[in-house]
Amino acid sequence: MSNPAGSIAAASTRRKILIVVSEFGYWGEELVGPVEEFDRVGYESVFATPTGKRPEFIPASADATYIDPALGRPVTSAEMAASVLALAASPRLDKPVDLSSLLPVRPYVSVPQWSLTTEVYYHQRSIAWAGLKQYDALLLVGGSGPCVDMVNNGRIHDLILGFLEADKPIAAECYAVGCLAFARDLEYRQSILSGKRVTGHCIEYDYKSDWGFLNKEGYVAGASPYPLEYILRDAVTPDGYFIGNFGRATSTIVDWPFLTGRSTSDGHLVGKRLIDMLDHELLRWGW
Repeated sequence: MSNPAGSIAAASTRRKILIVVSEFGYWGEELVGPVEEFDRVGYESVFATPTGKRPEFIPASADATYIDPALGRPVTSAEMAASVLALAASPRLDKPVDLSSLLPVRPYVSVPQWSLTTEVYYHQRSIAWAGLKQYDALLLVGGSGPCVDMVNNGRIHDLILGFLEADKPIAAECYAVGCLAFARDLEYRQSILSGKRVTGHCIEYDYKSDWGFLNKEGYVAGASPYPLEYILRDAVTPDGYFIGNFGRATSTIVDWPFLTGRSTSDGHLVGKRLIDMLDHELLRWGW
């Protein structure tokens, strides 16, 4: 670990952060928290979505009266609810980068001339990776929406691998940490989290109902589709470790180049630690 937590210089080098947000609902504080920290030190936030649509927040994340079923209490302050609404009403999210245009999709084995088509795919991916040089770090915003259009999205896996190849920080929050578990080089097919310390939504906090995402019909509710903790525990083997920090208010872990945040309350902390990684060479924190 380098500098102590919180020792952030008042004036940071101008940085550009690529922030990927789900089109099926992000949790407000998990976007607002980091963005407010980036704004504070003068970073540029560049927003991206899987198909270029404007992202929308999950309604409960802008409701200070909403009771989290697992915790039995509100998890959004009135001030944060107002900030979520303010960002959503601003033009900042109007024209996100379209990841489907930025990155190629891996071809099916059934396509004609599969070998040649695969060569083209890797060539196009290398060009896309070269374009990522303009960004200093990647942030994958959490919420329930990522389960639908981010966690098993091959383009986002390739985006992550591009930042990994460049040895740049990769941050993920809540259910978006699942993107890291499934991002892997097809030659080796081992999770990039193998051997790492990570956190994520632990099973004690999983919803048994009222979990949901946004679609054309509105808010679709039910149980969470999978236990993220178990996925992460399997992904970090044999030498890594999942750190749930159950019962603690926050859980944010840095194990370079990865930065993972467990849930809602980690929004600002994730932003602060990413700044530390970029400006103060923070390599390890929280374990």
